[in-house]
Amino acid sequence: MLDLPGLPVLDKARLVGGCLRLPLTIDAPRLRHEVESLPAALWQGSGGRVGVHQVAQAIFLRGYAPAEGPKPIEERPPLALLPYARSIIQEVIGAAPLRCLLAKLPPGAVVSAHIDKAPYFSKSLRVHVPVVSSEQAWMFCAGLSYRMRPGEVWVLNNSDMHGVWNASDGQARVHMICDFEPSPALLDGIARGERHLGVDEPVVRERLAVVVQAR
Repeated sequence: MLDLPGLPVLDKARLVGGCLRLPLTIDAPRLRHEVESLPAALWQGSGGRVGVHQVAQAIFLRGYAPAEGPKPIEERPPLALLPYARSIIQEVIGAAPLRCLLAKLPPGAVVSAHIDKAPYFSKSLRVHVPVVSSEQAWMFCAGLSYRMRPGEVWVLNNSDMHGVWNASDGQARVHMICDFEPSPALLDGIARGERHLGVDEPVVRERLAVVVQAR
């Protein structure tokens, strides 16, 4: 089972709640331009992700999909094509990066509600950097729905039930999703982050009301 030996289990309900927005700003046009300049051939399939995540195309920038087994968490070749994304991962967040990927969710698609239960997930902090999105793209976590917009950086409590609905009828949703080891800088950013940004959207809850699936 995935684990990070030597790191403590995090109380994400206390640290994060559902989702919170970090006090960081990203150059959204620059990041989008980099990502959209990637060769189309890189967007082939789910990147090895299985289960609820198969609906999204993925490019791993660091590490491999958990389903591929205990492979090293190291930089993958596509990251060399993304210097600004690399600086976000290595410098802006202020913590040691673990697995990182780009995920593209098609219009109308749903990542069903689930909980990430392996020890790895309880010891790392998941950060979302929206690259392309719309007002119809919803992140659902801990009973509330969130809009994550390009230029923002969010922390997601993936130890609680969460899912995604891209309700747009024409715009794919692309996020850079990275796990980090806890660090003083990242924990300080979390402490100063914006909370209580989630809203109760019954239509989102109903769309994602499925059996919880864990990995």
